[in-house]
Amino acid sequence: MILSLSTGCLFFLPLHRIFELAAESGFDGVELIINQKFQNVDAVELVTSLQKITTIHSIHAPFMILDGWGNPMDSLKRSTELAAECGIPLVNFHPPSWMGLEIAFWRWFYKVRDFQKEIGMDGEVIVTLENMPWVGDHKINPNILSKPQQMIEFIHEHNLFMTFDCTHMGSGKTNFINDFFLCYESGRIRNIHFSDYGHDREHLLPGHGILPLTRFLNHLRHTEYQSTVTLELDPSEFPKGEHNILKSLKEILTYLRTETGPQADSYREYTQETIVTSLHG
Repeated sequence: MILSLSTGCLFFLPLHRIFELAAESGFDGVELIINQKFQNVDAVELVTSLQKITTIHSIHAPFMILDGWGNPMDSLKRSTELAAECGIPLVNFHPPSWMGLEIAFWRWFYKVRDFQKEIGMDGEVIVTLENMPWVGDHKINPNILSKPQQMIEFIHEHNLFMTFDCTHMGSGKTNFINDFFLCYESGRIRNIHFSDYGHDREHLLPGHGILPLTRFLNHLRHTEYQSTVTLELDPSEFPKGEHNILKSLKEILTYLRTETGPQADSYREYTQETIVTSLHG
């Protein structure tokens, strides 16, 4: 499996420094989130300079309105064009929000007959749709296709692939592993966002929430999945200071490699509890 770091984990740092920390800590590369740092710049030039530091395995299309990137439809198309020009294999995006009244996006979304052909430039770029979280006291999902079976049917009918987000799925059901296998058996997962969930907080460090993440990784190891696992943490989960951040990244990466590697059945030096103690104890 490819172990990648989302730039959103450390968005408060300059992009080049995030890439350097990903490389120094040993991650195989990054998922690049298109955010405010891509306003009023030459995106191709910026991405090309970042690729000299480490590999970009995926782009996360904007999930907010950015100057020069247009509406959600335009920003997705521009993201795939950027990926194609820079040799990046995958672009991920969020489904329309019914609560946010993204009506135009919603209508366009259902009109696309073949996302890989029409948006992914005839399959040059893999286009993935991400499952979204359940929020609030009454656990409402503000996005369409909130149920796994609904999403699976849509991605088959419209030739989409999937980014499976652990914390988003776990926000609706703590024991999310059965839902993962339902999605996995569709043959459509190409990226996994990995983090914990608990106490109404998303994207927590493994062990800071209530999800069975070690068990999930063990199940994942026994599948034929060979695509990307992307660490996507809230920046507040990291200690202060770049030296400590680097140490934290190395600890988490060791945990991920241990639990997804062939030695996992007999070797448990780095458990979730060990990581939490090491980073925050």
